[in-house]
Amino acid sequence: MVSEVLSGLLVKILESKGKTRDFVLREFDKKLFRAIVENNPKRRPRRVQEYKYFMLMSMLWSVLRNIDRGIISHEYLKRAVQTLVNGALLGNKEQEDANRKFKEQYGTAPPAFVVISPTMACNLHCKGCYAASHSGARFNLSYSIVKRILQEIHDFWGARFAVISGGEPMMYKSDGKTILDIFNEFSDMFFLMYTNGTLIDEEKARRMAALGNITPAISVEGYEKETDERRGKGVYKKVLQAFENLRKYGVPFGVSITATRHNAELLIEPEFYDFYFDEQGISYMWIFQYMPIGRGIDTQLMPTPEQRLKMLERWEVCLKEERRFVADFWNSGIVSDGCIAYGRPGGYLYIDWNGNIMPCVFVPYYVDNIKEIFAAGKTINDALFSEFFKKGREWQLRYGYEYGAQPGNWFMPCSIRDHYDNFKRHIASMVKPEDENAKVALEDPSYHKAMVEYDEK
Repeated sequence: MVSEVLSGLLVKILESKGKTRDFVLREFDKKLFRAIVENNPKRRPRRVQEYKYFMLMSMLWSVLRNIDRGIISHEYLKRAVQTLVNGALLGNKEQEDANRKFKEQYGTAPPAFVVISPTMACNLHCKGCYAASHSGARFNLSYSIVKRILQEIHDFWGARFAVISGGEPMMYKSDGKTILDIFNEFSDMFFLMYTNGTLIDEEKARRMAALGNITPAISVEGYEKETDERRGKGVYKKVLQAFENLRKYGVPFGVSITATRHNAELLIEPEFYDFYFDEQGISYMWIFQYMPIGRGIDTQLMPTPEQRLKMLERWEVCLKEERRFVADFWNSGIVSDGCIAYGRPGGYLYIDWNGNIMPCVFVPYYVDNIKEIFAAGKTINDALFSEFFKKGREWQLRYGYEYGAQPGNWFMPCSIRDHYDNFKRHIASMVKPEDENAKVALEDPSYHKAMVEYDEK
């Protein structure tokens, strides 16, 4: 009942203007605060619930500002309300039925979404790429496999949201189809796509606007200097052109940033957020603190504990004072009740271009492969119950997911980055590495030592 009331108010907010919207917005704000913070059905610490409330309200305010600026089109908004608001965020009876059936069969709730990297190919060659992607890569998931993955999570989990990563998703081609054809086929789902942005021309932006169920998160490393140093000369100008194309056709977009020891200080400056939110018109910002995997592993690139604390303080200002939607992985672990990997209820799993099924984009180890699972007559659900995934979820529970008012430190929620010794000793037994880089990391004593020392700081 509460979700239905909030859903109705949210739709009214997005569809109204002026004093009417102001009135409905105040009502929504009060009811959301009451539902999340005061009622608090899972008995989480009040501070945890307050972060969730501020996060949701900052998301709404970021979108409303860009609607008022005219850089999110009303046509896009109408379609997004159906897919993102009514589907992915608030759900419907069809989704509730799928969730109930899953619980009856498996004794637990399903994950909420998947992250799929359908291709390893990329037109850039970025330093430290977690996926070690490059233009010569030919590893692809077939269109039929991607389609079946999405159909199964849609039907079995009631999922109406998915994340597309890479490689560069805009380079994906299979059976004459592109990634935009996937979005078109699953028109009742909403997609977040991580992209370098260099291939988003006017025609691509126009088509995204027509689809109304996709938002691109475009990678930057800071400003032009930082971005071109890591991604290649001239890339930043192409990114700014992509921003312009998306604004022209009214598609909401955001940026994705890898925080390292070298650019962390930049991410603390207020002017950085002013530039991207106010001048460039982004609707959200994802900050991923560097995880030493992939190409050119370097544990010294991780932000220092002192930098993490400063970034946490800056994130709080973004949410509570500036009402800007910023998610900092992993400082924002508090709003998701900790780690959401390993197919946790309400969480996700990751499938790469080879079909390997991993707990997380930043945990490059696997047991099962989706192509092999399908060939054996099984479904994606079977991958959720490998010993690897079950051990990961058991750790999540012990670290506080099941304890309500007494969780662990959700500002350090990552099973591999913040708890590496435990990960290697108790979770990652009998796993296969995604690639040679992951194999080296798992077997290298110096890597183990550096990760443990980082965790203990």
